[in-house]
Formats: sequence, structure tokens, C-alpha cells
Amino acid sequence: MSFYDRLQAETAAARSWLLTAPIVTDCLQGEVSLDSYRAFLGQAFHHVRHTTPLLMTLGGRLPERLGWLRRAVAEYIDEEIGHEEWILADIAATGGDAEAIRRSRPGLAAEVMVAYAYDLINRGNPAAFFGMVFVLEGTSVALALTAADRIQEALALPDRAFSYLRSHGTLDQQHTRHLADLLEKMEAADQEDVIHAARVFFKLYGDVFRGLPTGSQACN
Repeated sequence: MSFYDRLQAETAAARSWLLTAPIVTDCLQGEVSLDSYRAFLGQAFHHVRHTTPLLMTLGGRLPERLGWLRRAVAEYIDEEIGHEEWILADIAATGGDAEAIRRSRPGLAAEVMVAYAYDLINRGNPAAFFGMVFVLEGTSVALALTAADRIQEALALPDRAFSYLRSHGTLDQQHTRHLADLLEKMEAADQEDVIHAARVFFKLYGDVFRGLPTGSQACN
């Protein structure tokens, strides 16, 4: 069994916490409100805006034994920089106030998830940050493209309101294969830390989803 397959198997229970969130279930059934979609984009902005700073911090904190990961981190930075602006553009395309979201505070769940990511890099094992990469990219591959289609069908929004979901759903399919190769090269102790971090991030990211209003709680 490859390490990536083992990682998927050993985080299955934690993954279900996220995938069974009411808003995910509703969305995949085409039951989604405009408020729910905007709320999702708002919280996505608040964690995605930290992706580049987190990766830059990670590159500087990697010990020499993990120095071979720096090139991959640099490539991630190049591909991820500025994606929070895509989200704001999507919000504007739905008729929402993008600048109000930029000025707003994140929800508690998103704030805690980002804080844990910084703490992991600065106080824990920087390699474990790839557990977050696994969670975010794996969730994107599993849900993003289908969710975008269901939301668009339900709300009749223009294509330009889905640049974040559709671009990441496609891009992260490529990233997933690259991530599997990187994780396979890690030492066993680092792999164990990745598994632990992935479990935590599934819980934290699941909390973000579970804090969003569902179709029954919000109106168009």
C-alpha cells in the first residue's frame, strides 16, 4: 500500500465529519441558498488569503533534512498566490459586497483552523502542514466541480461566480498526484505527523462547513 492510500484509509473517519456536514449534503442535492453560497465564499476567503503566507513561512521553517521540499513549496506559492482575489470576484458576481468580506473577521472555525496551521509550522513539525494540503485539495477534488454545478443549477448564477470552485477542482486534481509523490518520499516519523495533522484539519475544516447556514436556515 502506498503512503497516500494509507493516509486516505487512516483519515476516513475524520473525512466523514466534513463530508456529512449538512451544507454539503444539501448542496449535493441541489438545495442551496444564495446566502449559503456567499457564506461559504466568505469563509473560504478568510482561510485562502493565508495560503501564500503559510507556504512562505513553511519554506523558511523546513529543516535541512526536508530541504528537498523547498522547490515544491515554491511551486505551490507560484500557483496559489492571489487566489483570494478570485473568491472576492466570485462574491461580487453573485451581487454580494466583496469589500465588506475583505474587511470582515473570519468565523471562529476558520480562525482556529488558520491559527493551527501557523502553530504547526512554527511550533510543531513543518512537514505536517502537508496534512492540511491533503485535506483542502482532497476535499476540492471530491466536491468542488460537482458543487459548482449544483449551486449554479439551483441559483442560476453566471459562470463568473464560480472561478474559485471550478479552477480549484481542476487544479487540485493535478496537485493531488504531485502531493502523493512528495508524501511517499518523507521519512516514517514525518508521515505519522502528516496523518495526525490531516485528522485534525478534517475536524477543523468540517467545523467551518458545519458553521455555514444551510438551505433551510437561509433564504435566497
